[in-house]
Amino acid sequence: MLKLFLDCEFTRLNKDTKLISLALVAESGQEFYVELLDTYDVTDCSEFVIEHVLPQLNPSLYGQTLAEAQASLSGFLACFDEALEICTDAPDWDWDFFCDLAYVDHHWPAHVMNRPTNLTTLFSKANTDLLQDMELPDLPHHALLDARILSLLYKGLASAS
Repeated sequence: MLKLFLDCEFTRLNKDTKLISLALVAESGQEFYVELLDTYDVTDCSEFVIEHVLPQLNPSLYGQTLAEAQASLSGFLACFDEALEICTDAPDWDWDFFCDLAYVDHHWPAHVMNRPTNLTTLFSKANTDLLQDMELPDLPHHALLDARILSLLYKGLASAS
């Protein structure tokens, strides 16, 4: 089973939050990244998001409508032959956004597990000596960069154990 590391940026930490960007980084190196153009407005965003997330976006390069993003994600996931395990450090937030993009026309991608792996739980069970030896960068609050960091952290722990 191939792991895909998921990260999302969204408007605020509340029940009305809206997706801004989503990234997946595969263990094998492939990447998917999209910035949504039609799911939120700047007025939906917290001050933190306005200051730290929005300035990092490049909608002219990565921007897609929700429908385009759903089609792009479907195409990305279809490139893999093996079963896919979605791993995230924030399953309570990121998983629902992933499902919004992956579940289209009442169809779930057949080779994608239907629940996420919680990396926070996985990392907390890891050998604490290994974690102390690893340099943990601050997450830059950019979905693709954060997903890359999660992938590298997982690979580092897996190779050291």
